[in-house]
Amino acid sequence: MDYQQAIDYLYSFPDSESRLPRTPAEFNLPQTAALLRAFGEPQQSLRCVVVAGTKGKGSTSVFLEAIARAAGLRTGLWTSPHLHSYRERIQVSRQPISQAEFIAAIERLPGVLEGYSRAEFGEPTIFQLGFALALRYFADQNVDLAILEVGLGGRYDSANVVTPALSIITSISYDHMAILGDTLTKIATEKAGIIKAGVPAITTAQDPEAMDVIVRTAARVGAPLYVAAPAHYALVSDGIMPLGAALPTQFDPYARYGGPTKTALRGTFQRDNARPATGAALLLRDAGLPIGDDAIAAGLAGAQWPGRMEVVEGAPTIVLDGAHNGDSAAKLLASLEATYPGQPIVFVLGVSQGHSAEHILETLLPRARAVVLTQSTHPRAMDTTPLAELARPLLPPGAALEFASTPTDALARARALAGPDGIVCVTGSLFVVAGAREALPIPLEKD
Repeated sequence: MDYQQAIDYLYSFPDSESRLPRTPAEFNLPQTAALLRAFGEPQQSLRCVVVAGTKGKGSTSVFLEAIARAAGLRTGLWTSPHLHSYRERIQVSRQPISQAEFIAAIERLPGVLEGYSRAEFGEPTIFQLGFALALRYFADQNVDLAILEVGLGGRYDSANVVTPALSIITSISYDHMAILGDTLTKIATEKAGIIKAGVPAITTAQDPEAMDVIVRTAARVGAPLYVAAPAHYALVSDGIMPLGAALPTQFDPYARYGGPTKTALRGTFQRDNARPATGAALLLRDAGLPIGDDAIAAGLAGAQWPGRMEVVEGAPTIVLDGAHNGDSAAKLLASLEATYPGQPIVFVLGVSQGHSAEHILETLLPRARAVVLTQSTHPRAMDTTPLAELARPLLPPGAALEFASTPTDALARARALAGPDGIVCVTGSLFVVAGAREALPIPLEKD
């Protein structure tokens, strides 16, 4: 079996990412648990951190991974989706699983699945298989800490079969509303589903509606809850706390740590994403892991996360960011305006179905000199026709609206529209960002 055959075999299973479920329960945790039993319960030998949230969870995951690695710990990192190669999802000490190791894992898969009852649990999905392969690989590699990013939601995500050492919930906002619900209470209920009895959980500053759900969930299940937030943040929860339940502990990890907080990741919002990672590192240190202040400083300064406020200098400058809802688009725009004040911005924009295109466009387009609408090759890519209908009334007078069939073509056209002194921002979807990156002089491995 060669590498392409291994990828083809994995993709012969049902793809839950191409057609998202109608409800979170369709992710089927009993199916994931049965699959892990067939893999020998690798999670039982792992110290894990599970990270959920609407936005920032990937960045928070890589900040924590970088801190742990700087402390000398051997790390496992599971994230999704990938930009260019499936192997990006499964990393040890920030190195993707090699092609040879991936092939070997896939070659063992038919034998492993003999211990899995399709009759009882149904056909496993690509996502579930990838998750199980990752945990097996992490266990075989004897990692000291495995950081598992939730794919969607939390309560029914594959990562929730794990009993972690710590749970992290990053910022919660509106996204995937057709699946998770149309209120922050409903969305937060899914995210807070990763909180487990007796397992410490840490969150960040939240909208009061979301924080109320997190606080009440932690109190109900009996989980110590920490809120990593600036001192001026006012913790608000209107819910009725269970009798005897402990109140959350609020602290500013930056104040407790006291060292430098400069990050290699650009964007004013990355400091917010690094805060719960720093808090998590301090809690893990309290639990006995040898994470010193020097490791926190090195991890924050060294963490890398392609496609998130990633800048390719040139004429014009190109910014790549996978902002995929209104809130993340607002943070992206604030960072662009802080970094490039007054400079004209041409957006390359494509959105996946299931995300709020209207809110993204409402946020970004009033600031556009021009926009080039496109779509990725992903099955959930939104057609540009409905995007254009949303975009036209939002553009400033004189701003151009153009179309391109691929992100590569869109990037070329946007460069011409921006001119040497402008800014090109590729956003709306990580899949569009991935397509644009492949046209740039960036080292990458592509499946």
